Amino acid sequence: MVAPIGIDPDWLPMGFTFVSDDALSYNDLDACDGVLTGCTVAIATTGTLVLCHGAASAPQSAAGRRALTLVPDYHICVVQLSSVVETVSEAMHFLETWKKQPMTLISGPSATADIEMTRIQGVHGPRLLDVVLVR
Repeated sequence: MVAPIGIDPDWLPMGFTFVSDDALSYNDLDACDGVLTGCTVAIATTGTLVLCHGAASAPQSAAGRRALTLVPDYHICVVQLSSVVETVSEAMHFLETWKKQPMTLISGPSATADIEMTRIQGVHGPRLLDVVLVR
């Protein structure tokens, strides 16, 4: 399993080996068993997770770099209860300080109809996502 640099060590369960993502290659990320990250804000009404990427100087930035959340097939996302808001507009207000950071929004499996207008689900991002809500 891979975890971003600076993640809270209390989030890492015992009995698993975690590699710190120090610019691992895409091939290394693809070969890993999964990734454990944090979430900047979660939106209750839509079930959306918002991950802000960048420096791990604050707990809300525990998502690491963007590739870390898109390449591995399995993603465990830790959501702090204090980071859950009810509506999209509340999330946008919460994210005001993050507006210049790259973000990933997760609201279900990815999909596209680019190829011969046939809808294909699970085009990119993890195939499996577990969300852990903590106080």
